[in-house]
Amino acid sequence: MLKTIEDLKDLKGKRVVVRVDFNVPQTNGVIRDDNRIRAALPTINYLTSKGARVVLMSHLGKIKWKEPDMAKIEAMKKANDLSCVATRLGELVAPTHVAFCPVTHGEELKEAVNKLNDGEILLMQNTRYEKGEEKNNPELAAEWASLADAFVMDAFGSSHRAHASTVGIPSILKEEGKQVAEGYLMIKEVENLTRCVEVNEKDRPYVAILGGFKVSDKIKVIDSLLKKCDYVLIGGAMTYTFKKAMGMNIGKSPVEMDQLEYAKKCIEDANGRLILPDDAVITDSFEEVEGRNIKVVDTEIENGGHIPDGFEGCDIGPKTIARYEDIISKAKMVFWNGPVGVFEQKDFQNGTVAVCKAIAALKGKAFTVCGGGDSASAVKQFGYKSEFSHVSTGGGASLEMIENDGHLPGVDVLR
Repeated sequence: MLKTIEDLKDLKGKRVVVRVDFNVPQTNGVIRDDNRIRAALPTINYLTSKGARVVLMSHLGKIKWKEPDMAKIEAMKKANDLSCVATRLGELVAPTHVAFCPVTHGEELKEAVNKLNDGEILLMQNTRYEKGEEKNNPELAAEWASLADAFVMDAFGSSHRAHASTVGIPSILKEEGKQVAEGYLMIKEVENLTRCVEVNEKDRPYVAILGGFKVSDKIKVIDSLLKKCDYVLIGGAMTYTFKKAMGMNIGKSPVEMDQLEYAKKCIEDANGRLILPDDAVITDSFEEVEGRNIKVVDTEIENGGHIPDGFEGCDIGPKTIARYEDIISKAKMVFWNGPVGVFEQKDFQNGTVAVCKAIAALKGKAFTVCGGGDSASAVKQFGYKSEFSHVSTGGGASLEMIENDGHLPGVDVLR
């Protein structure tokens, strides 16, 4: 049974380490979108209101530790410095005091934690400044755990990674008989995505829409959803691996030759529940150059549909849009991950916008989830975020939760 933040006892004066997801888009310390900071505020504010001494940990960006040139590693660290987040957080929680610790281990960190008063916040520097973070190094996890009387996991976007800050700390604290729990953001994510995994009959028909570039990225999730869903609608570039597997000429559309056997077997095993597009919006130039040729072609193999040589598919066509809208309109539950076209280009937005509209039309009549990543970006860009029952904050994590029947390292460790 997962403990929630409200199950934590006697928080006054206790040091509570909270793993948050402050992996915000920023350049040279200028934050372009503070949504991830805001998403953690309910958990942070609850803990400070109870008099806890809150120690926040998060990663920001990537540090490629395999890079042999230390100067390049230092440049990566500088580019992913969390101090800008501490400044923004301080503005959002004012007048609560927010301190920043520029180091990730040693006496300076220990002293910074010890200096905290009840109801105050300390943000530690980027966890990935430590080489051992992503390897769940036991010494590093032990040092961080020594700073905590309790642990709260609120970084759903990192819960599919067994790192020192996501799994190492709570594992040690549990062994020591200390409290571990999920924060408000995690509660919402786990509850909503569990509903997509443990399917109730009242949530049928259950329709999944999967887009994106590669079949290989979605093999496990396709397998898992085909066992749970009434229909799985396919879009995006991975369509063409399926079409190629069925013998269709796909022009210069992207294809994973090593996935053709899987794609073929998938279609056979799905017994009509895997739905592929009937037409496509194609172009002879992916680059937005003047005078490029864009047209709609039939892609129904039985009718001789194909993509001509020199062209590639970039969106689903009007016939597919109508068919997908009809299937979605009858759904009682929808899970969507991956745009169905190159929505970043105006010429290829129609399919993804149509999916947004079709799901929005279900508001109040069905349970609808957008599984993070590029589809969440599209939903936000086109103004449909509030029309979904839930928009996940973790693309990779939400997919892995579906793949693994509700299990994630950063969730299971709290059980």
